Amino acid sequence: MEKDANAPEFTNLLNLASDKLGAKAIACTDDFFAGMDNLVKPGRGIFIVDKYTENGKWMDGWESRRKRTEGHDWCVLKLGAAGVIQGVDVDTNHFLGNHPPHCSIEACNSTEENPSNVEWVEILPKSPLDPGSQHFFDIASNGLYTHVKLHIYPDGGVARLKVYGEVKKDWTQVSASDEIDLAAAVNGAKSILCNDMFFSHMDNLIMPGKGVNMGDGWETKRNRTPNNRDWVIVRLAHKGSISKAMIDTHHFKGNYPDSFVLEGCNAQDDNVENANWTTIVNQSKLSAHNEHDFESVSNETFTHVRLNIFPDGGVSRMRLYGNITD
Repeated sequence: MEKDANAPEFTNLLNLASDKLGAKAIACTDDFFAGMDNLVKPGRGIFIVDKYTENGKWMDGWESRRKRTEGHDWCVLKLGAAGVIQGVDVDTNHFLGNHPPHCSIEACNSTEENPSNVEWVEILPKSPLDPGSQHFFDIASNGLYTHVKLHIYPDGGVARLKVYGEVKKDWTQVSASDEIDLAAAVNGAKSILCNDMFFSHMDNLIMPGKGVNMGDGWETKRNRTPNNRDWVIVRLAHKGSISKAMIDTHHFKGNYPDSFVLEGCNAQDDNVENANWTTIVNQSKLSAHNEHDFESVSNETFTHVRLNIFPDGGVSRMRLYGNITD
């Protein structure tokens, strides 16, 4: 799975507006032609020739009707987790004669599902949009936000809105005795490096919920090298000790790894490829389409983990339960 070489660096961060993370569209002025829920779906949207609904052409995005009154349209998204936003991608893919000429974005921090009487902060001023294109915008804001509000001027269609940033969990609400999933993206964990993700992205490993299909996991290509080892490194949400691990091969039936080893290290930054790795779970067999629970063999504390699979294959989810340390 190759990364777009032209995409800015911030696209390596987590998409806080992904439905995989739990993001959802909660309100809009109008979605007559195409539902607002499409904004948080993966990918860039597809186009199906000659597919229509009772309201008109079916489109894979959010599309409002042609505005015949004053004003403009907007849509509010609840992010999957509170975070600091570093960049956005406003994608008008397949919207050619019906894209909005301009957009802007506001954000807020609220405990409400659908915020009311809150102060919205403009993080992207009114900016031009082109038809059928990705629009990457850097966001210069250090605010902590839970919701974003996409404004389009005056109407039209947007395929996807991706909001890239870093999850910021309030760790003052978590005690050292609380068991927590240290590898959960919603807590701030991030997959930072792997040797292969030909079929599906390494970030899927740490998403909430069960994988929805075989594409919703981390899967490497078939490797013909004897004794091959594929691996992925995850920065934990918080430094801590790991007591239990769960490796889920859900949906991987003819392509699950034969076995795995889980290792950990303690580092100041993400430059950990050559770190001193400690075994957390010894090499253990895996089976098809199944959850596997393991006890840790180490009492040490870690900042990063490395999941090694032998010789190759796919893993749907990884959960690492433990306790945080200072």
